Amino acid sequence: METALSALVGLFFAASIYLMLSSYTIRILLGVALLGNAVNLLIFTAGRITREVPPIIAPDQQVPDVVTANPLPQALILTAIVISFSFFAFLLVLAFRAYQALETDNTNQMRTAEPEGERVPPTSY
Repeated sequence: METALSALVGLFFAASIYLMLSSYTIRILLGVALLGNAVNLLIFTAGRITREVPPIIAPDQQVPDVVTANPLPQALILTAIVISFSFFAFLLVLAFRAYQALETDNTNQMRTAEPEGERVPPTSY
């Protein structure tokens, strides 16, 4: 199970990097969203996937007497989901505002601040 999830994490990272190297802002935003999901899945996979009992301690005990699930990866993923969603919403509004102002989503055509006729820096490799 962990091997399949590790392969899926690698696939998510590869697809997100491919999308973020595009010159269109919508593809870049989808790459950022996919990268956030890849990181969440990586944290989940690194936290060991086991079917164990929840970490509930009885009132008369100091520590649980059986092996319990680790709640730290779930807490980290929940925090990361909230942060990545707010970051994605901010980027979406920023891209929409840029599209309204410049009437294009191509980043190569958004170079209005650069002087005309000068040599353009490399945009891809």
